[in-house]
Amino acid sequence: QVQLVESGGGLVQAGGSLRLSCAASGITFNIKTMGWYRQAPGRERELVAAFTTDTSTNYADFVKGRFIISRDNAKNTVYLQMNALKPEDTATYYCNVRSWPMRTNYWGQGTQVTVSS
Repeated sequence: QVQLVESGGGLVQAGGSLRLSCAASGITFNIKTMGWYRQAPGRERELVAAFTTDTSTNYADFVKGRFIISRDNAKNTVYLQMNALKPEDTATYYCNVRSWPMRTNYWGQGTQVTVSS
């Protein structure tokens, strides 16, 4: 059974930083992508950043230069370092793994990030 456990969310002032972690377990298939999405109230879930290969990454335009995705393969963990946070970054952040070739999406339970102005 796939489990994605996120941690690291919280309340921070604008301009501050947070680091999210996602520990993965139970993955017995090939991974297409692994990364982070977010969903704010009343909005659709959107990609934040993801690994598209072992080393290649894809970032949403609105986080380029501010957020950094990284991974520790030995710990099966992916991280999201979020810097220069803005109030509009407030959302629930979800860890995602997409399998290959079935392209099944697996999601974590989400971690709340709130940025105050």
